[in-house]
Amino acid sequence: MKAAFCNEMFESWKLPDVFKCAAEVGYHGVEIAPFTVAESVESVSSKERVEIRRAAEKNKVEIVGLHWLLVSPKGLYINHPDRAIRDKTRDYLMKLIEFCGDLGGKVMVFGSPKHRIVTGGLTYQEAWGLAKESFQSCLPACEKRGVTLCIEPLAKDQTDFITTAHDAAKLVKEINHPNFRLILDVRSASTEERSIPQLIKDVAPYLAHFHSNDDNGKGPGFGGADYPAIAAALKEVGYGGYLSVEVFDFKPDPRTIAEKSLVHLRKHFDLR
Repeated sequence: MKAAFCNEMFESWKLPDVFKCAAEVGYHGVEIAPFTVAESVESVSSKERVEIRRAAEKNKVEIVGLHWLLVSPKGLYINHPDRAIRDKTRDYLMKLIEFCGDLGGKVMVFGSPKHRIVTGGLTYQEAWGLAKESFQSCLPACEKRGVTLCIEPLAKDQTDFITTAHDAAKLVKEINHPNFRLILDVRSASTEERSIPQLIKDVAPYLAHFHSNDDNGKGPGFGGADYPAIAAALKEVGYGGYLSVEVFDFKPDPRTIAEKSLVHLRKHFDLR
């Protein structure tokens, strides 16, 4: 397994400085939230994309991929009853796939809790069908660029659509495409009835990415999540992807969070 962190906790930092910090602390990669780069990735030129990729390569860190996909531009919604909105969302996801591929990223995490809530009088099953259709339309582009789109089950206090690992796995099985998988997030998984180690074992065939935070939304080791058991389960199922630190509390500062999180991960995982 390898360690990465998500860049939004660095807030106003430039990406080259984020990559430099990652290398200095000892991370293998950085996961990028597109809204921290531009309101729309369409405005990021080919030259700028090359510069971002070279800055990562210069510091010998990988760009793992993208997350927080639909924060901007405004008006995006994966399962909205208005087809024009869904089409706009699909079109932007296609732009994100190109952006991710241009940066050398391999994973796109679909979290975006507010952009998938069941709305407009739809039933849950109707919203499910619309989301499924939207995701399926993007997968040929994912396959072409070598990008895996991962649906993220999120806690019920964030969204009402796909709130369990079981539901995420069900969607992955229904779509049945090698470039559509799921991610587990420790913070959200800690709200489920089953233990995180059991969830890992349950969805192992579909698990392509892992967000390493804690049950309080801070970095790994900052809360009460049972990391020895989590590490044992990931090892048991043969997970070999990234452990990507995503936090929702940016205090005291990003470098301290990155350093302390990595110390905790190294305590429990045999990192490459």
